[in-house]
Amino acid sequence: MDADKDNHHCFVIDAEETKLISRRVANDEPDLLQLITEVLALGDAVIWAIDLADGGAALLITLLLNHDQQVLSSPVDREPGATAGYRGEGDTDARDAHVIADQARMRRDLQPIRPGNEAIIELRLSSPAAVPTLAAIAPAPVNRLRGLLTGMFPAFERALDLGNHGPLVLLTCHQTPPAVRRLSASRLEQWLRNRKLRWYKALARTAMEAAERQHTTSVAGEKMVAAMIATLAREVITLNEKISKRPADRGFLPRPRAGRHHCQHARD
Repeated sequence: MDADKDNHHCFVIDAEETKLISRRVANDEPDLLQLITEVLALGDAVIWAIDLADGGAALLITLLLNHDQQVLSSPVDREPGATAGYRGEGDTDARDAHVIADQARMRRDLQPIRPGNEAIIELRLSSPAAVPTLAAIAPAPVNRLRGLLTGMFPAFERALDLGNHGPLVLLTCHQTPPAVRRLSASRLEQWLRNRKLRWYKALARTAMEAAERQHTTSVAGEKMVAAMIATLAREVITLNEKISKRPADRGFLPRPRAGRHHCQHARD
């Protein structure tokens, strides 16, 4: 699998290097589940290899591990000259995926990916280079926010326009598919309406439709990522206020209560 933000390319070969599948698949749970079913139908033993170029592979990895699949980290397509011998594939992603599959077929030194690698995720998220500040250029926090959503909740990243105030307010408290679905459409509408957001009905409908596209119980590092998404959403709101040089309406954001987290579903 050559992983990317919006789409992955799947290249499947057998032990004799015969090509069985080469196609693009959306980074979306229903499409990924369909692909997994299709690949597993090809044989009794399947080894998956992923380049792990960015956080966009998180949902795919979680789905594979939930299906008890063997998953290898295979960034070999990034090695200098790695694709030189694979000129048959015209599409770059297809060629890279071919390299990953073939190297996984031949090599025995690729490291397996196992459940519960939160320590690695936490290290990446907490590194100074990974945490944007308000002193950064304006697009930086938004881009970081998009990257985190892509890794944990890609359907949300595609559905929400983070250039608008409403989706940012939503993300201050509700960052995961279960958290959104748990509210129900009517309760989510009311939650958004209470924050005096325009188009709250359309935003609630969009969020619910996106949440219904991902039922994976938990992506690795989900709690840490969700907390950072909430923080970044607030940073972007604050940054937008400073750029516009006018204060936000007081009713938009929930206010913290002493001794309790301000978000009703923060512990879910």
